[in-house]
Amino acid sequence: MQSRNNKTIIAICSVVFGLIAGAIIMLFFGYNPFSGYGSLISTAFGTPQNIGEIFSQMTPLILTGLSFLIAQQAGFFNIGMSGQLFGAWVGSVWFALTFPHLPDFLIIIGATTFGVVIGAISGFIPGYLRARFGASEVIITIMMNYVILYLGNDAITAVFPNSIKQTVDSSNQVGNHGGIGLKWLSDLTNQSSISAGIFIALITTLLIWFVMKKTTLGFSIDAVGKNADAAKYAGIDEKATQIWAMTLSGALSGLGGVTEGLGHYGNVFVQNSTPETGFNGMAVALLGSGSFIGVILAAALFSALTVGGAGMPNISGVPTELVAIVIALIIFFVGTGYLIDLMIEKIKSADQASSNKGKGPGAGKQQQKKISKKEQKELEA
Repeated sequence: MQSRNNKTIIAICSVVFGLIAGAIIMLFFGYNPFSGYGSLISTAFGTPQNIGEIFSQMTPLILTGLSFLIAQQAGFFNIGMSGQLFGAWVGSVWFALTFPHLPDFLIIIGATTFGVVIGAISGFIPGYLRARFGASEVIITIMMNYVILYLGNDAITAVFPNSIKQTVDSSNQVGNHGGIGLKWLSDLTNQSSISAGIFIALITTLLIWFVMKKTTLGFSIDAVGKNADAAKYAGIDEKATQIWAMTLSGALSGLGGVTEGLGHYGNVFVQNSTPETGFNGMAVALLGSGSFIGVILAAALFSALTVGGAGMPNISGVPTELVAIVIALIIFFVGTGYLIDLMIEKIKSADQASSNKGKGPGAGKQQQKKISKKEQKELEA
């Protein structure tokens, strides 16, 4: 099993190798990599608005990253985060627009709860089918992504009343009554789409850390993920734990959808495909290497690359698609992390061999003889 230090080194090496590979691709197509990456950095951090957009895009990535991390801890591979996010997105906006006369805080609480419940149910279904019948959660979550996508699109176009729709395929803005935007934060970042969602994501990260590290449920999820049979013999209900883990995973993705609907976009609209945020959340969790802090840092990196990549064509002429290639390469190197881990072990072995060689071939035996003589004198005394 990889140590925590090795996982950190693998994550750093994956980012470095991904950036180097991206630079090589730029050179191959005749672009200047220094100019390309320079324009990316200057765009991402050049204005308060772009910095605000980085935090805005980080929000759902953190939550979907946590979602994947919880499922992974329980031995599941949740590929349904995109559907879980979109279902909650649609549900939360519908609630906020349907009950406009409620007090603001009740609209936000109600819409958030409704969205999270939709996400939790979307996670419960594959969790239950896997625990009860041994069905593959990978296949089920992939299928559910499309089921939820088309149900959500149909709800927007055919179920939403005209009173809460802006166009045929989009809803009205939730506005100040149901939104989680903060005026002072928006003003600070020059009217970016940042919202209170970033604080929700960070607080949720802290809460999930506490649940996983300090509670019986967290211990049970970790134990079942490592060895379900051993956990069962230790008295842990592995099936119930698996269901709870997937339900919690779905709820976290749902919370990511709520922050999109009530925060980043402020409305909901028909999607041509499942939101890529869910799949990017998987990448965030993999790069984070099972660390909660790592998830936050990985989400920040991917958000900075995405926001910064938008300015590359205008400044350096490098197409924005290169950013997607770099992100894919980073994940590729994370996926082949065992090779980097093998390199680390080889380097350590070589250093140890070199150190022993410097002491001479008989150094170990001489030391053993000295110790033996010393022990013998002590025994004679």
